[in-house]
Amino acid sequence: MLGWLAGMVFFAIDYAWVGHTIGRYIGAFGPVVPLGPALIEAPYFALAGGLAWAAYARVRAQWAPLAAAAAFALCEWLRSIGIMGAPFDQLGYTQADWPLKAIAAYAGTVGITFVLCVLGAYAADAIVRRTWRPLAVACAAVAAATVLAWLGWPARRLPPPTIRVAAVQGDIAQSLKWNNLALAVYRYTTLTRRVAAQYHPRLIVWPETVITTELNLDRPLEGRLLALAHSAGSTIVAGSIYIQHDAAYNALYVLQPDGDESVYEKRQLVPFAEWFPGKAFLSWIPYIGALNGGITPGDSSIVYRTTALPIGPLVCWESAFADLAYAQVRAGAQLLVVSTDDAWFGTTSGPYMHAQISQLRAIETGTYVIRAAATGISGIVAPDGTWQRRAGMERMTVVTGAVGRPVPTVFATLGPATIAGGFASLYAALLLLVPRVRKERSA
Repeated sequence: MLGWLAGMVFFAIDYAWVGHTIGRYIGAFGPVVPLGPALIEAPYFALAGGLAWAAYARVRAQWAPLAAAAAFALCEWLRSIGIMGAPFDQLGYTQADWPLKAIAAYAGTVGITFVLCVLGAYAADAIVRRTWRPLAVACAAVAAATVLAWLGWPARRLPPPTIRVAAVQGDIAQSLKWNNLALAVYRYTTLTRRVAAQYHPRLIVWPETVITTELNLDRPLEGRLLALAHSAGSTIVAGSIYIQHDAAYNALYVLQPDGDESVYEKRQLVPFAEWFPGKAFLSWIPYIGALNGGITPGDSSIVYRTTALPIGPLVCWESAFADLAYAQVRAGAQLLVVSTDDAWFGTTSGPYMHAQISQLRAIETGTYVIRAAATGISGIVAPDGTWQRRAGMERMTVVTGAVGRPVPTVFATLGPATIAGGFASLYAALLLLVPRVRKERSA
């Protein structure tokens, strides 16, 4: 019960930006909307609490905090997969600019969460049992693991990047975007021509649904953008809507200078926004229409050739899913492209957390990440998680820089499922191999 309550409080606070996102559609009900995601996510906190209780009940006292940390990391991974997954608010994101970030190259963001939980659990143990030795050992172990991770991290020794790329941030407010296609076309084509003439990038990325129409049904506009790619001599990745067989997809059009065109269809949709689970059974609930964007999940290939490097696209919400980025890299992507419309978040914590997520995807996979956001934060992230270039919020600008080929990481070899299995195995091993002795129970 306490775990569920803790989850409700944690997620209701951290998902406050959701109320801003859809508050304009539901008015006074906006402030209570974060309770919806909290209700979905809180059970994972409750499960972690139950597993921790079992650990403290069965495992030798000095090892129980380690089991509790493994349980929390495992539950964080569980809530971050599947069609109802919501990988925001992982504890590991907080270390995007701190030394612990190196651990993500080996054990992913969930691995950082595990380390943070180890420190927290042993600190609590020291207070409750009034013994500081286990905490000192845990701190020393974390420090040693972090140092070793840094020393063996290939991303610290990157060759100078040489492939020029650009991310266009048009800064069109959400209140204007969907009713002013002409403004978007003018602004993004103008900025693209300018950066093509001055910088000559081989890849130019636009944000999610920046072209607010079904581009494949608007042949003149589609031809105009293909001509732009040809004149720029660059691959242009542009967000728009794709219609096929009466289904609408949130898509990225990969427009080549030779006139070739590919379409990536977003696969991981936002529940209750782009699609509504069980809508047929819940149509009687008010505002269901406002919460369902009528988008169909895509089933397209995930790696696309460009004039720069083979790219793995991630549309907005998808960038939070470590398993999606891992699958693209395993399929041959050498550069991750994040196209997003964070204008939905306003100036809440949402855009900043979402940008941190791109840093962790770069560290985990060992690839550069180019991120184009409608109103910010756009930029280029190196495989060590540092921003080479970054644009602030609510600025019309073009971010330019260079990328290179990926570097190997343990995470990109093993994958998130294998690492999560490791935490499950650690938890099970501690329960089976280091049970409490009788004296400890009676004490």
